Amino acid sequence: MVSEVNNNGAVSVDANRPSPDSRMGQDLTVGPEYQQVLRLTGFMLLGFVAVMGANLIETLYIGKVGTQELAALGFTFPVVMGLQGMMMGLGIGASSVVARSIGSGEWRRAKVLITHSFVLVLVFVALVTLLMTVFLENIFSMLGANGETLEMSVEYMKVWLLGVPFFAIAMVGSTLMRAAGDAVKPGYLMVVGALLQVVLGPIFIFGFFGFSELGLAGAAIAFVIARTVSFLMYVYYVIKDDLVIFEIRDFWQSSRDILHVGLPAILSNIIAPVSMSVITRLLAGHGTVVIAGFSVASRIETMFAMVMWALSMSVAPFIGQNWGAKQFKRVSRSLRFGNWFAMGWGIFSYLSLLVLGPYVISLVNNDPEVIEAATVYLLIVPLGMGMMGVMSNCMSSFNALGQPGPPFMMSVCQMLFLSIPFAIIGDHFFGYHGIFAGGVVSILIVSVVSLVWLRKNLHAGERQEQQELIGATGK
Repeated sequence: MVSEVNNNGAVSVDANRPSPDSRMGQDLTVGPEYQQVLRLTGFMLLGFVAVMGANLIETLYIGKVGTQELAALGFTFPVVMGLQGMMMGLGIGASSVVARSIGSGEWRRAKVLITHSFVLVLVFVALVTLLMTVFLENIFSMLGANGETLEMSVEYMKVWLLGVPFFAIAMVGSTLMRAAGDAVKPGYLMVVGALLQVVLGPIFIFGFFGFSELGLAGAAIAFVIARTVSFLMYVYYVIKDDLVIFEIRDFWQSSRDILHVGLPAILSNIIAPVSMSVITRLLAGHGTVVIAGFSVASRIETMFAMVMWALSMSVAPFIGQNWGAKQFKRVSRSLRFGNWFAMGWGIFSYLSLLVLGPYVISLVNNDPEVIEAATVYLLIVPLGMGMMGVMSNCMSSFNALGQPGPPFMMSVCQMLFLSIPFAIIGDHFFGYHGIFAGGVVSILIVSVVSLVWLRKNLHAGERQEQQELIGATGK
């Protein structure tokens, strides 16, 4: 039996919903919406701060090695984002079905889905990693890398790919824990992995404690070791908290349910790096220093943008559980809160980057041309951060509802008809300044369309709730 305090202060009891399994995390269908969302976001943000902070510190390390190494790291960015997007897409599909199963009280099915998700991830990662290893040089050549920069990018990624299976299990495991309402362990485990990467980085990059000085490749080695340790910790807690049932029966049905949301999510997540690859290619036409400036500035901006990502990834399990429990008004209220929060954070981020950006850039690299390119980026791109948060909330909400079509369609339209065309036009008239501005305009358009579309779908759910209530009372 589940009770909830309604808006009038009275306690309503739903005798038809089974009590939550305490081992499956926390029931997100009860309690104030903003408190639940902030709790999930807070611990997710803790993990993101650690991970993105580790990436920024890695950039600091590589910036001390040299500008060419920094440019090589910049070329790896869209490739890494593409692989992470694939893993995140599988996690989105899995968490969507798991959260809705928990919301409707199907606890055993949720555990089976979690188990089958890990099997599916391992199969998928093995295939993708094999293909990537074969075509790495071709990929970086298409991005505009050449000469020694191309060799360093390939060398970095060959090592980095060794850690992808461990990284994928940890990423999906974190998403599934949050789908079950457990926000604490994923946040702490992300911190541990990030700290290991920061500590191990200088040892392999600069050759401390008797190790060979490996430069950029050393950063990849530190990543692999850190993610392997994280993988072992996730496996331990998933088994300890009884979140899995080791059976292969109905695996294909589970895979279909996961991929119904996960496959469009993977394609949507790949589209963004593809778009970024085109933009990276355009930026490469303005010289290595612009690529290096882009690499530095994008990682600084990410330190603020990760709040938006944490928020959107926290909104998803909340919406999934409540949609499964037919708590449609709670879904609408949580989305409204999330969007106002995103806009406020976007304004704060832009003002902060205006003041702090040039100082942080100079800490990473003191090349005047790199500083100029990075500063231009931070003057333009963060203008769209607030609406980017709204867009992310909407995309995550669609997937949580089990409606992968709208985010996929909008992602395709954003790349084919907005981001890439605007970047090409902007490059033609304003150089790399115009490339950055084109991305901001595309975000503004897509965020408005996605918000209107999602509200229409949520209103349909609320109308369904009212009709069921009228039918139950006989009025």
